[in-house]
Amino acid sequence: MGVAEHTKSTYLELQRKKAYRFVIFKIDENKKEVVVEKTGGPAESYDDYTASLPENDCRYAVYDFDFVTSDNCQKSKIFFIAWSPSVSRIRAKMLYATSKDRFRRELQGIHYEIQATDPTEMDLEVLRDRAH
Repeated sequence: MGVAEHTKSTYLELQRKKAYRFVIFKIDENKKEVVVEKTGGPAESYDDYTASLPENDCRYAVYDFDFVTSDNCQKSKIFFIAWSPSVSRIRAKMLYATSKDRFRRELQGIHYEIQATDPTEMDLEVLRDRAH
């Protein structure tokens, strides 16, 4: 599975320039590569991000999570989220599962990885707990 050049550059804009709050990626089966499906601007919320994920199909996503530490320091952690809802097609689940590690290696600077099969597994509290 290849990774489109635009996919890598979009991720770098999130990571380095804070141009996006999140990026959602999908596998283009015709081109056999991971492409950008949607981006969320810096002002978008976590709810905007979760609402952008399909209920019945797999996706990869990167979310830039901002938080304040107990020392009152502003921090940011980048989460890689593999979204694979239990109701999605078996073929899609297999395709995303087998392509995940290779795609994930293309994205330098990921702090945490989450595998989610339902929304509770990637709840904002889950991110908060992992980041602290």
